[in-house]
Amino acid sequence: MSGGAGPGADREREQAEAPPRPLGQTGYLAAAGFEAELREELGEIAAEHGRLFLADGPPRPAAWAQNLWLDPVEITVPSIAAAARGLRALQRNWALYDFTLHRRARLIAGKLPHVSAKPLVFPAAAPTAPLGGWCLAAPDRLIAAPATTSPFPNGEIAFVEDRQAPPNRAYLKLWEALTLLGQRPGPGERCLDLGASPGGWSWVLATLGARVIAVDKAPLDPRIFAMAGVEWRQGSAFALDPAEIGPVDWLFSDVVCYPARLLTLVERWLAAGTVRNFVCTLKFQGPTDHATAKRFAAIPGSRLAHLFHNKHELTWMKLAGMKLAG
Repeated sequence: MSGGAGPGADREREQAEAPPRPLGQTGYLAAAGFEAELREELGEIAAEHGRLFLADGPPRPAAWAQNLWLDPVEITVPSIAAAARGLRALQRNWALYDFTLHRRARLIAGKLPHVSAKPLVFPAAAPTAPLGGWCLAAPDRLIAAPATTSPFPNGEIAFVEDRQAPPNRAYLKLWEALTLLGQRPGPGERCLDLGASPGGWSWVLATLGARVIAVDKAPLDPRIFAMAGVEWRQGSAFALDPAEIGPVDWLFSDVVCYPARLLTLVERWLAAGTVRNFVCTLKFQGPTDHATAKRFAAIPGSRLAHLFHNKHELTWMKLAGMKLAG
């Protein structure tokens, strides 16, 4: 016998092509370094595979998950070829979460169709093609989810960076938030940038053609201060009167403060009804304030997420007419 024929090869093929076993779970891929935060947020967990946590039932609110694996299945894979064949039978586009058995996993990935993951040139739109996630749980067993919530491999979005104009790297957080939202300020729209210094977010907004009111006790970088459409107001973000500022299209906040204090500020602007869209960073100083994070997530029509470019932070987003929650 040659060419893989014979009873042994037939048994292998039958085993590999057996129906994948639904797990009845959801997969939550933690942001690197923030596994503890996701574990605390989720509560009961059925299994862990590196940063991938499996929990029974449909998706739960999980801001600290960088990507969710929907309806994952378990596939028996007696060989590298069988593993690739099993994945291709589910769908075309896959991203490997490579946490163990690295050589074997990469050999399997090499037999799958190539998925381009080139750095994005902002403000290009996010990819729209479905993207699955998979990992090896054992040499002969993989976990795979044909559908995930992020269009980027493992929720990791990379940009073609501008290393000259922005005064710091905070601009990457805003690029990511606006990319995931699929909306951004347009020319002439009025934006309030709280905690603006040295001006990374104001730089993003001004390059989009927006009019920016940048508020901070510290001055902006001179290059940002000189940009068309940027107005700096020296003072505290917490002392602003919404009635004095008037209607704004977007409120942005990267203020360094405790999340509970930021929530008070956001609630004041929500009550005023003068802001259409919000993008705010919750910065955790010391232990993670899960209670306040849940209060942000509970605000109707909003989304709370750990972005790839966040540190010990979450980003809260709310658009006019936005239907997402949690």
